[in-house]
Amino acid sequence: MSGEWNTKYGTRRVRHDPPTLDEAIFAAIGITEDLDQQAEIAASLMGLPIEEVQAQVKKASRPSGTLRVSRVIAGEQGAQRTVVVERRVTRRVAVAKRA
Repeated sequence: MSGEWNTKYGTRRVRHDPPTLDEAIFAAIGITEDLDQQAEIAASLMGLPIEEVQAQVKKASRPSGTLRVSRVIAGEQGAQRTVVVERRVTRRVAVAKRA
């Protein structure tokens, strides 16, 4: 189908926005955990060489400051409890000595 067509309400157009590199990497992270495969998937989605994408995939795979993982556990009589595991990375700031 072409980008424009006429309806009884007037001309309609379809806007095509290709994904950004960050969106392609986010999709690849959701599919697999292997960094090389993530780079291949993101590169194929964007139509870019894999070498350009690998550096961005490595940057995106670094853990952020806070990581939250939630799991649902079935308790007694089928009641569900949610357990949230949170890991915080502490930032250490180097203080310069005064002379």
